[in-house]
Amino acid sequence: MKAAIYTQKNDLDTFLYLSKFISELDKRGVSSILFSGMAEAMQFSKDFETFSDKKDLQERKADVLFTFGGDGTLVTSLVFVHDTGIPIVGVNTGRLGFLASFTKEEVFRQLDSIIQGDVKMSYRSVIEVVSPQLGDFFPYALNDISVSRKETTSMITIDSYINDEFLNVFWGDGLIISTPTGSTAYSLSCGGPIISPENKNFVITPIAPHNLNVRPLVVDDDSEIRLKVESRVPQYSLSLDSRLVHIDTDVEIRLRKADFKVALMQPNDLSFYETIRQKLLWGKDKRN
Repeated sequence: MKAAIYTQKNDLDTFLYLSKFISELDKRGVSSILFSGMAEAMQFSKDFETFSDKKDLQERKADVLFTFGGDGTLVTSLVFVHDTGIPIVGVNTGRLGFLASFTKEEVFRQLDSIIQGDVKMSYRSVIEVVSPQLGDFFPYALNDISVSRKETTSMITIDSYINDEFLNVFWGDGLIISTPTGSTAYSLSCGGPIISPENKNFVITPIAPHNLNVRPLVVDDDSEIRLKVESRVPQYSLSLDSRLVHIDTDVEIRLRKADFKVALMQPNDLSFYETIRQKLLWGKDKRN
């Protein structure tokens, strides 16, 4: 068995922790494949195999990808696993941790179960963006895509269509289209609803709308969403999770559900509702 390891951190504590983790994998006969940027920054032994993209993971026959960090680290790993079906184990060394569901200590206790596949599998939908201006830009997002103004303090307007049926003209700072996974991310901070991961929906959430009657909208994820932006400047910003690209305002974009899902390995006793109670401090009202 081979396990890929990915983190965006390069401090001494992370190096010592990962060294211990790699040693535990080795004791169980599991070979480690290190993210090349991490291996170079922390000066891991050159005896390790490394990866820098999806092709490397496939050629090295990785069976699982461990991410160490917060939810952002896990979401970023989408560019590596893409449609390979390689499951992701998110180890939370950050703060909130909706997706990175194993703690630093827990992953050691459950390492045998993870290796044997005796854990819960959660399959998450992905958004695909179709635009002639994307070129080689990775067109997928696990959390959300957002359209927002660029280099202007003025509002932008976004004409929106669902399956080519006109929906609305959104006036404001922009628009977020999120998956159920991303409903607890940017969309939530803009007033969007929380959606449990197994639902088959997209959430359309306006960013600072200039119409008081505009509210977030939940649509079926089999829908295709078409957006056309007007702005006082010639481009607008399009973000896919944490990746940013700029699009000309005369170019429409189409959003649809990707033809693959991302597999997350999670503890068997993990509950989505327990997670949101803990992370959002529900029930902490002293009246309870």
